[in-house]
Amino acid sequence: MKLLNGKTAIVTGAARGIGKAIALKFAQEGANIAFTDLVMDENAEATAKEIEALGVKAKGYASNAANFEDTAKVVEAIHKDFGRIDVLVNNAGITRDGLMMRMSEQQWDMVINVNLKSAFNFIHACSPIMMRQKAGSIVNMASVVGVHGNAGQANYAASKAGMIALAKSIAQELGSRGVRANAIAPGFIMTDMTAALSDEVKAEWSKKIPLRRGGTPEDVANIATFLASDMSAYVSGQVIQVDGGMNM
Repeated sequence: MKLLNGKTAIVTGAARGIGKAIALKFAQEGANIAFTDLVMDENAEATAKEIEALGVKAKGYASNAANFEDTAKVVEAIHKDFGRIDVLVNNAGITRDGLMMRMSEQQWDMVINVNLKSAFNFIHACSPIMMRQKAGSIVNMASVVGVHGNAGQANYAASKAGMIALAKSIAQELGSRGVRANAIAPGFIMTDMTAALSDEVKAEWSKKIPLRRGGTPEDVANIATFLASDMSAYVSGQVIQVDGGMNM
């Protein structure tokens, strides 16, 4: 039997990259998929068709995840369309890197709003539904820089550390209602974002990783599937680093 058979999952920022890999893996395991992105363009429509081809229900929703009212409306629409919400993956995120002395207020605010406030918005909207169901799994996409920090990424690291603390706090608040919350902290994952780096930088990163390779979106999706499924029924408030042993 498939691990997520009959479940409905929301995956934010899922038109590409890690979010798309998670949505596809969930669908392969039998979950119906509601995914969001800032706009429903041709890329998002293609993702919806790719998910539907796996034999599950799929629908994309245009969503400004950083907007509280907009998120509430989107979650209401998803609940109406799918009937339940079993899994929430807060994956939407951006980077606006820069050293602190040169970082603008806009760079700081954009990253905190898109990466962290969006997770609050979706958890706030989904938690009453999950509480009524007496079941649910929330997965926050953090990062190893949220655990260890990183020069030139104070805004991004702060947002991802916040994602970890948010998951731990929600796990304590909603555990008695059967709702679990965990965080995934990916390391160096080969996505469109990292593809822009030079070969020299990629090679330098690989030297620091005991497994001697960058991770794939599918590596992250496999852990997300575990946390979304009943296999992790007694796992809550945890942070799982998916980094090839880079930060042991």
